[in-house]
Amino acid sequence: MYIFIGNLSLTDIIITTTVLPKIISVGLLNDIAISFSGCFMQQSTYLTFQSIEGFLLAIMGYDRYVAICNPLRYNDIITLKICAVLIMFACITGVVVILPITMYASTLPYCRKHIMFWFCDFPPVIALSCLDTTSLLLLALVNALFVIMIPGCVIIWTYSKIILTVCKIKSVDGRKKAFSTCSSHLTVVILFYGAHLIVYISSTVNNDNPSVLILISIINCILTPFANPIIYSFRNKELKTAIQKHFRFPRLHPL
Repeated sequence: MYIFIGNLSLTDIIITTTVLPKIISVGLLNDIAISFSGCFMQQSTYLTFQSIEGFLLAIMGYDRYVAICNPLRYNDIITLKICAVLIMFACITGVVVILPITMYASTLPYCRKHIMFWFCDFPPVIALSCLDTTSLLLLALVNALFVIMIPGCVIIWTYSKIILTVCKIKSVDGRKKAFSTCSSHLTVVILFYGAHLIVYISSTVNNDNPSVLILISIINCILTPFANPIIYSFRNKELKTAIQKHFRFPRLHPL
């Protein structure tokens, strides 16, 4: 479990550092220029690791499924070799899905130079092209749905199995413990996939309210990676004890 969480944290760090330094320079130094190669490097890195994170969340859902539905065989099923294979699968799939389309987009002619967005995301950059990019945007939508739907279906399948297994547990404490094991992962999944479904589908159908897309992208790029370690850290007993000690209020005694 901690191997997957570590890779998820590394992915979040890369996603954030891909876009956040430039955003800070724009806000503080008014440095609104970015090179052509830097823009597409930012775009390909951001989209690739967003895709990798989606597949990592699906793998972590499978990990929770094995832990709850087959606890006695967990160490036999989720071995270090299997962990490495699953992580490599997520990385290779993310690169294969995203890199070709971003490389092709970099070869298009562009007539305009001002991106109506806060970083080099795919739809705002493609909108600057001199050519008709409808087919390319449809292909991007298909890729986005693939990245969202395949891991999403895996997560739905794993949690349906988990719910059926937990419902068979007679002990109330056992049910609470099983659900608490999945609560952190499920919270991250809802935050991640909910924001992605809205931002990619809305941007592909040319939403007339760009401020909404910018707000959702902020959640994707900054708030979600920032929230992930906090959400998972609440499972740590030492952290919870430290928070309780730090924010403990004096008890009031009745007169």
